[in-house]
Amino acid sequence: MNQERPPLDPHPLSEYVAWAGARNREPLLGVLKEKLPKESSQVLELASGSGMHINYFAPHFGHLHFHPSDKDREVFENIKKLSADHGNDNIANPIHLDLTKPETWFNTDNHGRFSVIFCINIFQVAPISIADGMMECAARLLNNDGFLLIYGPFQIESSFTTDSNKEFHDTLRSAGVPEWGLKDIADLKKAAANHGLELKEKIDMPSNNFSLIFGRKSL
Repeated sequence: MNQERPPLDPHPLSEYVAWAGARNREPLLGVLKEKLPKESSQVLELASGSGMHINYFAPHFGHLHFHPSDKDREVFENIKKLSADHGNDNIANPIHLDLTKPETWFNTDNHGRFSVIFCINIFQVAPISIADGMMECAARLLNNDGFLLIYGPFQIESSFTTDSNKEFHDTLRSAGVPEWGLKDIADLKKAAANHGLELKEKIDMPSNNFSLIFGRKSL
């Protein structure tokens, strides 16, 4: 994609987020085609934002039922509009889900409901503290053999994998928002371990990003 990068703006309906989403959706679709279940299953997206990703992926998986979610209800109409515009009848209405508030994580009758949970490009602008909620939520809602996929740029053991990731981190930090910046995979692994999950696979992606796949610890 040759479009010039818009000014940094993490709002889910911003031009910047749309630009970033258009850059990563094809590589992510490739990973999902390999990893998503081949039989009818339920899939949950955390922090769906504008809904651009879930609406791009859903038509490729007619046998799956997708559930968008976000803590900000202001994006719900955009998600529903995209679903209607694309005729995606395998996408449910968005639900309010806040990773810092367990009471929003479905009720206990839905324990083990989802085969897959995925979350795209959240940690560079979210506090690492939400990792604990994300892992607890996944442990509660995933089937026994389900997995959580987290996509984005990360540090590895306090090191940047490329100069461009260090530059991106510095740009985020320069905004003066304390929680902005590339987080460390090691911290995600610690949060996962607290809730019976572990990093199963780390997939290198274009633009120096990763797809991290977490599942229940092996016995």
